[in-house]
Amino acid sequence: MKRIARFHKVSEERFKADWVDTFPAASEEEARSVYEKIRLPRRATAGSAGYDFFSPADVTLKPGETIKIPTGIRVEMQQEWVLKCYPRSGLGFKFRLQLNNTVGIIDSDYFYSDNEGHIFVKLTNDTNEGKTVTIPADTGFMQGIFVEYGITVDDDVTDVRNGGFGSTTK
Repeated sequence: MKRIARFHKVSEERFKADWVDTFPAASEEEARSVYEKIRLPRRATAGSAGYDFFSPADVTLKPGETIKIPTGIRVEMQQEWVLKCYPRSGLGFKFRLQLNNTVGIIDSDYFYSDNEGHIFVKLTNDTNEGKTVTIPADTGFMQGIFVEYGITVDDDVTDVRNGGFGSTTK
């Protein structure tokens, strides 16, 4: 097994700013309390490919509802690797819980961006059975799988990232 990455928490200051920005009714004290309880992603078993991300707070989504969640997590990984994020299979199967971008792609250079590489998740309850999804705090809701990738022989990109969503096409 190749060991190519390490998960970290973002700084408390980064998390508090992102939490309050996402949930304007939240206080800094509430954000601090949420931050202190964040667990780093981990595999459930020795045979698991996916690293479970744990919900930083209780989440309830009625049919059709969407929520953006700052995870408090960043990942440092070797170049030529990417972290691909998916909903945990049980939540997708039982409730049609979806990541809004279908698959989250965390590039190796995102760790060094100006937001500390803070991983956000946007989830939608896409049920067609009228089911409400409840995810208690500290429960696995997303899984990340590390994948090695290659580039074309004529690739000569030297640009450097500084930002998150859409920053590489600006």
